[in-house]
Amino acid sequence: MDISKVPGKNTKHKVFMYTLSTCVWCKMTKQFLKDNNVAYEYVDVDLSSEEDREKIRKEIQAKGGVLSYPTTIVDSKVVITGFRKDLLTKELEL
Repeated sequence: MDISKVPGKNTKHKVFMYTLSTCVWCKMTKQFLKDNNVAYEYVDVDLSSEEDREKIRKEIQAKGGVLSYPTTIVDSKVVITGFRKDLLTKELEL
């Protein structure tokens, strides 16, 4: 799985995102994190192998999420589906 790391000064929480390379909501979420200087990691699911996509699907569903993008996981437990500035702000204490 090809994981991309984006540096940021705000490392208080571990942020991991599953995104699609062409998704406007995914791009908006990445920009929101960048604007708030939040360090995060992400995987473009549509550019991943079929095997990796299956692993990703199982991981999202195991955490109680739905298969919709972006899926943001905060501290390996809070799942946020879609571009939700309100939830990101709350969970990341921005």
